[in-house]
Amino acid sequence: MTSLLTLVDIKADPLSSREHILLSNIIEDSWADGRDLDLAGLVGQVLSPPMRKLGVFEIDQFFPPDDRMKLAMRLNGVIASPSFAAWTEGPPIDIDAITRTDDGRPRCAVITLSHLSDEERQFVVTLILSKLITWMRAQSGSGDLRLLLYMDEVFGFLPPTAEPPSKRPLLTLLKQARAFGVGVVLSTQNPVDLDYKALSNTGTWLIGRLQTERDKMRLLDGLTAASGDVDVKELTDTISGLPKRTFVLHETRSKQPKVFNTRWVMSYLAGPLNRQQIERIAATQDVPTSTTPASSGSNDGAAVVATPPEPAAPELADDETDVVPESASGTRVAYIDPAAPWAREAGADSRSTRFEPALVARVNLLFDDEKSGLRQTEEFESILHPITAFPDPESALVVDYDDRDLRSDAPAEATYAITDARIDLKTYFSKYGTALKNHLHRNLSVDLLANTDIGIYGRPGETAEQFSQRCLSVADDKADIDAAKLRDKYDSKLDRAELALAKAEDRYREIESDASDRKRNELLSGAGSLLSVFLGGRKKSRSMAGKLGGIGRRRSQSTKAGQRLRSQENRVEDAVEKIRALEDDLADDLNEITAEWETKAKNITLKEIGLEKTDIAVDEIVLAWFPVK
Repeated sequence: MTSLLTLVDIKADPLSSREHILLSNIIEDSWADGRDLDLAGLVGQVLSPPMRKLGVFEIDQFFPPDDRMKLAMRLNGVIASPSFAAWTEGPPIDIDAITRTDDGRPRCAVITLSHLSDEERQFVVTLILSKLITWMRAQSGSGDLRLLLYMDEVFGFLPPTAEPPSKRPLLTLLKQARAFGVGVVLSTQNPVDLDYKALSNTGTWLIGRLQTERDKMRLLDGLTAASGDVDVKELTDTISGLPKRTFVLHETRSKQPKVFNTRWVMSYLAGPLNRQQIERIAATQDVPTSTTPASSGSNDGAAVVATPPEPAAPELADDETDVVPESASGTRVAYIDPAAPWAREAGADSRSTRFEPALVARVNLLFDDEKSGLRQTEEFESILHPITAFPDPESALVVDYDDRDLRSDAPAEATYAITDARIDLKTYFSKYGTALKNHLHRNLSVDLLANTDIGIYGRPGETAEQFSQRCLSVADDKADIDAAKLRDKYDSKLDRAELALAKAEDRYREIESDASDRKRNELLSGAGSLLSVFLGGRKKSRSMAGKLGGIGRRRSQSTKAGQRLRSQENRVEDAVEKIRALEDDLADDLNEITAEWETKAKNITLKEIGLEKTDIAVDEIVLAWFPVK
């Protein structure tokens, strides 16, 4: 493809050039259908591509019609040019036929470019190299030489900076060809004009006397990159002192270069042959011939194209006519565009001129359900082919078509199949419409996600995951409502429990304060008084006994106060435990409510919503002529 675009002066990158992408897709589409494609057919498909999209963009957005017309005009200029007539003659470019005789003996094929323009040279070289790569990749690996490619004066085909179409296939051969048993020999007088990657992938070098230091340094850099152990100084001295017809042989497998002389040969050095001389030589050779113009392509982006002879008018079969059969008045008649996305699946042949009748239908549907609140409209579109006297909609193919898929103009040289279907009667189409409605009423429905436990239904376009999340959200709201109902029940119980706790705490503080006062008074008033009196000897025993009894009674009252304090402390703890028990009961009730609604939220089912006959409206039934093989 790159070589073809070079002919019309378009520098096309396979990844970014829309011209290259469009033409490659057209050729790939033809290959996928097993169809040959010539240059005239390619030009025609540029104007009306057999696809609707390239990548994610519509074809008219990716490559507008006006721009496609300009490309088609440039390609057509090549066909119309008198000088291009020579390209339609001669044998096809078949590597096996070029390099081997019919009995398998190897032969030498010489291809001369001296009479061609620069663009044509690029075209031929890229074409041949691409075909060679395709042939090469079909071979098994080999350590023996199968084929040798020799290019004399490679200047301009493998430059260091520019990117002509010949450069990539040449680099591919230099990198990969040896693994398939294909050798590559390139010659040039100026190494500085060769790409560095080409030099570094060359294993054997035959170096003659170089005229400039730039050529010499470029060559030495390439040798260093290729082998890594070149003695630059020694090799420089050797090259600089070479006499005429003396060369240096350097191989990456040999550390030391060798100097050798060529044998003396008898040559008049007459220069390139002219076309008449080439014709005289070719007339004496066994050249493979073919009466069929080349019309094949290669996986490496090149295609061999030729203009075929003018096709003869097709002969009509017994079941064909070249006049469009009569159809019922008021019926829309159209021609199916082979580029429609569904056309190939339906069996359309984009190159055929034979057309058979088909029925294309569009039906408006309404799915509604009062309980779920569903009201969803849809379009049903289908194509029925072939049709019979009694068309059955169950055999129709469901498609998604638009007005671009149905053309109003008849293709040139179209022939029409004669059918038994009464397409000339309105009742034929009305009966098919009735049968289609009955078929859809019986078989078509939508599945609606439903959760009857919480009373919600799916929405159009809502996924199962989204519906599940909505169920959980609604269940949470309903769980909050049930939880709110517990508030009245637990509010009164909690109020009573908190009041009892407050009273117990107040009584505890009173007893605690009283017990503390008694103990303090006891310590202050009685401590040591009895001992003082007794030891002083001034009191009677009865009097001292009375004092002792008073002290004992005070101590007994203090002990009882401590007992009452501990008893009240137990009452406080009992009140606290009642509150805790209420909290535990509340937690259990809330967990029960949450679990109940979570279970209900997960109870999702599918509800089938069918069609009522009144909700089915046939919008149109088109008699569409369908291209078939």
